[in-house]
Amino acid sequence: MLVRRHEDRAWRISARVASLLPVAGVAFIVIVLALKAWPATTVNGVSFLTSSQWVPGNTYGAVVHTHGVAHPMGSSYGAWPLIAGTLETSVIALVIALPISLGTAFALTERLPRWVAQPITFFVEILAGIPSVIIGLWGVLQLGPFLASHVYPLVANHVPNVPVLRFFRGSTGYGEGLLTSGLILGLMIVPIIASTTRDLFMQVPPLPKEGAEALGMTDAEVARHVTIPWVRSGIIGATVLGLGRALGETIAVAMVSGSILGKLSPNIYGTMTTIAATIVSQLDSAATDGTGFAISTLAEAGLLLAVIAIVVNLAARTIVRHSASHAAPVGRV
Repeated sequence: MLVRRHEDRAWRISARVASLLPVAGVAFIVIVLALKAWPATTVNGVSFLTSSQWVPGNTYGAVVHTHGVAHPMGSSYGAWPLIAGTLETSVIALVIALPISLGTAFALTERLPRWVAQPITFFVEILAGIPSVIIGLWGVLQLGPFLASHVYPLVANHVPNVPVLRFFRGSTGYGEGLLTSGLILGLMIVPIIASTTRDLFMQVPPLPKEGAEALGMTDAEVARHVTIPWVRSGIIGATVLGLGRALGETIAVAMVSGSILGKLSPNIYGTMTTIAATIVSQLDSAATDGTGFAISTLAEAGLLLAVIAIVVNLAARTIVRHSASHAAPVGRV
């Protein structure tokens, strides 16, 4: 009996420690980034969020001091284009990936026979495991040039010239840019959302769906009034998982975005960059700054990206709780 009590106590302690490890990991990352970014935060100030300049200054010239922080003369950093590029590509990715993922999940669970659904499910899961550098290489060598030559001009030349749609007009470039980055990100998050949603749909009991069909509902009505409401909170969670991948994706976006610093994309086809892509593309050159100010600025950008990810996840959890508390009971349509 005594041994069982000790085992139970050890299990409870281990479970509590394990539950605190993720919290400790996130806190450690944020604290380290904040400490490393503090010199840049002191110098860049609030303008880091609103300015568009990204000028390292003369890293081999004179060193100046601002608020006691050493940095190269002429250095000026602003992350607004990075923030905008990160959010724009993520929104494009979600707009593309969410309906495709839901449709794929419905097809695999409701429409396709088992002998067809199983291999398709396997390939969807394989797609999630393809390294992002391979997808980025395919995007910059094949997808981007193909779209720029055969698809983007058709869209740009036929979109009405009205203020709301002018963002879809203009030069289509050579395939590197905002829309290509969003398409690549959408492709990368489809398997994440689709696989999770498929598992959720498989957990919906058959009786409510059969009852809805017996009342004369079509397949679309059953999906809209029974299946999706049953797992709505889980779909939101799966979408947030995909959004987190889109926000933090690095190498694929760096390869297909054009990695243009200091300016916003003039249209949906224009070159741009994101926070994560900027960090990976600027890290080598930042190491040449003997003052360490460029590295500190990249740490500030990383901290900003971490804050965005945390805020997005907190907002998603709020939506999930609100959705769960207002979920319709079974049978109410």
